[in-house]
Amino acid sequence: MSYQKFKKSMKIKYFGHSCFLVEFAGKKLLFDPFISGNPLATSIKPETIEADYILISHGHGDHVADAVEIAQRTGAKIISNFEIMSWYEAKGLSGYGMNIGGKVTLDGFTVKNVVAIHSSVLPDGTYGGNPMGFVIWDKSHCFYYSGDTALTIDMQLIPRICPPLDFAIMPVGDYFTMGYEDAIIAADFAQVNKVIGCHFDSFPPIKIDHHAAKAAFSTADKELILPGIGNLIEV
Repeated sequence: MSYQKFKKSMKIKYFGHSCFLVEFAGKKLLFDPFISGNPLATSIKPETIEADYILISHGHGDHVADAVEIAQRTGAKIISNFEIMSWYEAKGLSGYGMNIGGKVTLDGFTVKNVVAIHSSVLPDGTYGGNPMGFVIWDKSHCFYYSGDTALTIDMQLIPRICPPLDFAIMPVGDYFTMGYEDAIIAADFAQVNKVIGCHFDSFPPIKIDHHAAKAAFSTADKELILPGIGNLIEV
């Protein structure tokens, strides 16, 4: 696999919960858009967000709430599993309905679907297929968006089948997903030292102690970034 790293930062904007906009290979990649129903994201207006692709890790309402509106307005293509993509196609949207283990190359970057251990059902009760994470790379950078997941030993496969990771986006809120303690092990498995946390603080069961989480990562010689909503991150 040909892969060359260049010292050029990537811009990532955090819209709360698990929603990020990543500028990558000249395109805007929007992940799991849940804004209008997020009680902490009242400063963000979904109608102002532009996207070329919308990546949906699973079907829960706190990951898909604003996807239809944004895709219809921007013409963004959906990337998700086959069942979720079929659901969106019935709403007149288009994209790529894939499955775990598959990959697709689009506009100079590659998206590979990897295992996530979670559940998945769409807001109307439709079966949401298997949840997944995404590893995304071009000739310069590679990152891992894990989606909602428990710690799984399958993460050890990522450095064997994908380029080296610059960073990973992982849930750290516990209760519904892995907590920050398990995320440290996940980072070891994926061989990545910089983690951007997600799926924390949005609701009472997933509120975390920021200081304790960052200290635990530091003790493990890793960096945990816990962005504020609306923050721009450069890595």
